[in-house]
Amino acid sequence: MKRLENKWALVTGSSRGIGQQIAWGLAERGCNIIVHGRDVKNLDATLAKLKTFGVQTHVATGELSTDAGVKQVIEQAMAAPGPVDILYNNAAVQTKYQSIFAVDQAEWDRVFQINVWALIKLCQAFAPGMRERGYGRIINLTSGIADQPSLAAYSVSKAAVDKFSRDLAAEFKGTNVLVNYLDPGWLQTDLGGPNAPGQVESVLPGALVPALLEKDGPTGRFYGAQDFKELER
Repeated sequence: MKRLENKWALVTGSSRGIGQQIAWGLAERGCNIIVHGRDVKNLDATLAKLKTFGVQTHVATGELSTDAGVKQVIEQAMAAPGPVDILYNNAAVQTKYQSIFAVDQAEWDRVFQINVWALIKLCQAFAPGMRERGYGRIINLTSGIADQPSLAAYSVSKAAVDKFSRDLAAEFKGTNVLVNYLDPGWLQTDLGGPNAPGQVESVLPGALVPALLEKDGPTGRFYGAQDFKELER
C-alpha cells in the first residue's frame, strides 16, 4: 500500500480502540502522528508502539465535550512540527439504550457536541490549510447503525456526519482535499461493547483506504472498513 512519509495525521480519540489502530496503521506507512486523548497519561500505550515505527509524534490533549477543549486540541495540533495533512475524526460517544421518547435535550446536546460540533470545528480549522497546500485527506467516522430507535441520538448524529462530509467534499471538489466517511464496523471497543462480532484489529487495513487515495480520487463517499479485509497490510 502507498507510503505516507513526511505527512502528518491527527487522529482524534487515539488513546485506545479504533483510533489507536488507525494511528498505528498510518505510522506503519511512514506517517507522522498527532495523537489525541483527554489526558496525556492515557496515551502511553499508543506512543510506545508508535516509537517502533520510527515516525515523529506530537500530542494534543483536550475534552471534545466543551468548546474550550476543542480549541485546546486545535491549538496543540497546530503546534506540531508539520501541518495536518490527514484528519481522522474518530472520537465519538454512544448514548445509553432508552426509549426514543425519553431522550432529553441534554443528552442530544452531549452527543452532538462530541460527534458533530467538535468534528465540524476540527474540519473548519484544518481543511483551509489543506486547500492552500494542495493536499488533504479528511476521514470522518460514521456508523452503519440502522433501525435502532433506542440509540436515536447516536444514529442521528452519525447521519449528520454523513451529510456534512458530503457537503464539505463538494466545497473542496477539484482541490485534492478529499473528504470521505468511514464505517469501521461493529467492533469490540468501549463504544461497541463486548458482544460486537468483530475484533478491533479488523478495522485495518480498510480504515486506511480513504487516507491513501491518489489525487482526484473519490470524495464525498462512504467507505466500509470491513469491505477491504483482503487487502495486504
